[in-house]
Amino acid sequence: ADRLRPGARETVARLRRQGLRVVMLTGDHVAVAQAIAREAGIDEFRAQVLPADKAAAVQALRAEGRVGMVGDGINDAPALAAADVSFAIGAGSDVAVEAADVTLVRSDPAGVADAIALSRATLGKIRQNLFFAFIYNILGIPAAALGLLNPVIAAAAMALSSVSVVSNSLLLRRWRPGSD
Repeated sequence: ADRLRPGARETVARLRRQGLRVVMLTGDHVAVAQAIAREAGIDEFRAQVLPADKAAAVQALRAEGRVGMVGDGINDAPALAAADVSFAIGAGSDVAVEAADVTLVRSDPAGVADAIALSRATLGKIRQNLFFAFIYNILGIPAAALGLLNPVIAAAAMALSSVSVVSNSLLLRRWRPGSD
């Protein structure tokens, strides 16, 4: 009698567009799991999985790469704890919320794809900011050490570097959910 959450199919499609592999682990019977997986657009699923076996499945998937886990129940808590990053649905059990790294306030599965997109955008800004910070040091320090750079110009360049980093970071304010 399980029903697919509204927006789940679209979220699975977004996760795939983000380059992620989607696997469903469920304690449900195989026929029910197959129907839900088909409806959600998930090709890979494992059914009749006990809570401890979910954690073992997450560990096995971790051997292939990084693993994110989404769950909402007590039975999901061990797997949430075993994942590299885990998301609890806010309306889920307290145990799942406590075990997860990220708690989605709304029960909308799109929050998972949004959180991943925002984290990727943030990481991109961090990389850009490191470039801005290092370019000043790579060019400025040797020039100053050789006496080729006036201290006033060096101070102005340092300030410009800081302004560039802060301004670039503020561009994240333009990010909007669903804008992967």
